[in-house]
Amino acid sequence: MTLRILQKDDITPDLSKQVHDLFQVLSADIVQWDIAQVMAQGNEFIFAGCWENEKLVGMATLATYKVISGYKGMVEDVVLLEEYRGKGLGRKLMELLIREGQNLHLSEILLFSGHHRKPAIALYTSLGFNLKNSGMYTLKL
Repeated sequence: MTLRILQKDDITPDLSKQVHDLFQVLSADIVQWDIAQVMAQGNEFIFAGCWENEKLVGMATLATYKVISGYKGMVEDVVLLEEYRGKGLGRKLMELLIREGQNLHLSEILLFSGHHRKPAIALYTSLGFNLKNSGMYTLKL
């Protein structure tokens, strides 16, 4: 099993397809951007991936942004193929993102998780994340 941070130069058509297919496990209803497009945007976007041989079996991403209250990161798209869950790989992916956030000197890392996702919430709290007393609203454009 190999865990590493994906770089722009690592992206191939095959890898783009693997990311697309893995993201479908998380949410088949969301229209995806190609990973090459996302990585080319120029902002700090960190993609932590987990491979078995040449197959992408898990990923977690961190998007960064700067606002008056600090330089922050938002964890997005944490997903593992079903047969790889419960083996500590989600923790290792999250630890990679946290280290990258520390290296970037982020002031905080945020994430959102559905209340029904008990194993994910247990992982996040064990890593030191705390439930923030706020609501999130969305406007689809």
